Amino acid sequence: METITAADANRQFSSLLRKVEHGQTVTVTSRGKPVATISPVQANNAQRGIAKTNLLARLNAQKTSGSRNWNRDELYED
Repeated sequence: METITAADANRQFSSLLRKVEHGQTVTVTSRGKPVATISPVQANNAQRGIAKTNLLARLNAQKTSGSRNWNRDELYED
């Protein structure tokens, strides 16, 4: 993983995007501290899938709130 300053990222943005397009992840720093990570879209899809799985597991573990006094057929008009 490459690290680049925000000023250099601004000056070399096209080059930076080409690196990311080819699969490299780049961390952008400001005043020596990391402030952003630029990564290929495919890498984020894996993270999104994990986040979705974790969210669904948490939601399924929660108790249902409110009352359910309707059935599926009542949701649709004839």
